[in-house]
Amino acid sequence: MFLLCRFDYQELLHNSTFCLVPRGRRLGSFRFLESLQAACVPVLLSNGWELPFSEVIQWNQAVIEGDERLLLQVTVRLSENHVSWHHSMLLHPTTLLLTLLQVPSTVRAVGIERILALRQRTQMLWEAYFSSVDKIVLTTLEIIKDRVYSHISRNKMMWNSLPGGLMVLPEYSTHLAHYPFYYLQLGLSPGQDFTAVIHTTSPLLSQSQPIMKLLHVLSKSTYCSQIIIVWNSEKPMPHRSKWPATPVPLTVTDGRRKTSSRFLPHAAIETEAVLSLDEDSVLLTSEINFAFLVWRSFPERIVGYPPRSHFWEPVKKAWGYTSKWTNEYSIVLTGAAFYHRYYHHLFSHYLHSSLRTLVDRTMNCEDILMNFLVSSVTHLPPVKVAQRKQYKELPTIQGTKMAPWANPEHFTQRQECVNTFASWFGYMPLVHSQFRLDPVLFKDHVSVLRKRYKDLERV
Repeated sequence: MFLLCRFDYQELLHNSTFCLVPRGRRLGSFRFLESLQAACVPVLLSNGWELPFSEVIQWNQAVIEGDERLLLQVTVRLSENHVSWHHSMLLHPTTLLLTLLQVPSTVRAVGIERILALRQRTQMLWEAYFSSVDKIVLTTLEIIKDRVYSHISRNKMMWNSLPGGLMVLPEYSTHLAHYPFYYLQLGLSPGQDFTAVIHTTSPLLSQSQPIMKLLHVLSKSTYCSQIIIVWNSEKPMPHRSKWPATPVPLTVTDGRRKTSSRFLPHAAIETEAVLSLDEDSVLLTSEINFAFLVWRSFPERIVGYPPRSHFWEPVKKAWGYTSKWTNEYSIVLTGAAFYHRYYHHLFSHYLHSSLRTLVDRTMNCEDILMNFLVSSVTHLPPVKVAQRKQYKELPTIQGTKMAPWANPEHFTQRQECVNTFASWFGYMPLVHSQFRLDPVLFKDHVSVLRKRYKDLERV
């Protein structure tokens, strides 16, 4: 006689290391997806089952395969003891426990490190390909596309490593070294220089405008290899002779009056690193150099200066957005930030056009959308670096307009954008962080002459 106790199935599932997955009415079983979702390593008992998307997914890194004939042996033994069992009772927890006792050599031989690797892989595969019907359908279509266009198909590593095959656009490249996600696995380091992309909306009236000073600051950086100005003003593009001579190539491109044009995959960008800047960004060359060196340690993330944050409003049952300067943040504004150029391609070709239309219509939120995108890919927060706080108090255009964050309508739009983006992604991808990187001895009570980035203290 067997003693059966009450238990919460979901709690038991999430607290289990291994989950037995016998066949259902057919070879497959919904328990397989339940196990993946719960980070419980599936122990398959369904001989001959071709696992989903096995053409590209290496399932031996996420599951353990058993022999379902062991299950039949348990049933036979129970029958010999004159216990009556219906076929459906083969899925009873007691029977499954008896079955597990038949495979100790398989399960108990799995070391702790491999268990962790298996559970991590179940989560990666669940999030990337099975967490929604949309992802299942899209994965199917992308596998078919890889078959048709085999010359630009994704390889197994792209499909089986974060962020997954759906986030890797083969039209961009088929080489692992061209993506920021694989640098660590391949033992590679990012490039030694960056491209500055300046988004401008103001007409060029004088040589004393903030953008002219910004060009001078960038030109002094030993890491800056080229500068691209995205002209997004209603006024006609000024002739090249109106711009100052710079020691690095300077290109002016038409932004077509779209706010999202700052994230177009410009063919002129030849470096891996992109420094996105607003025309009124006020930075020192030393600040730029330090932030670039930090980015080279975190090439898959956004690394920059002005932070912002999101929060949940339980009364309104909606997400909120705040520009208050605190120790915690989840957004780094792209008005002054480094990121990998691949995110330009994801922004333009992965995100739905309705999101970019919203950005262009409101002339707002493109920086928030880029943060949503990068956090959804990496599941990590951006990185903030040291910066002078005067930045947030400066006006935007020659003292003639209030700063955008002081405009109530601007703030309301950004609140709405956060909720719209969260709805499209299906969850809130932004991650909070209290991590900030400063230069060595920054703000320490020692002589400025001992500090590498002396200008940050002298201002």
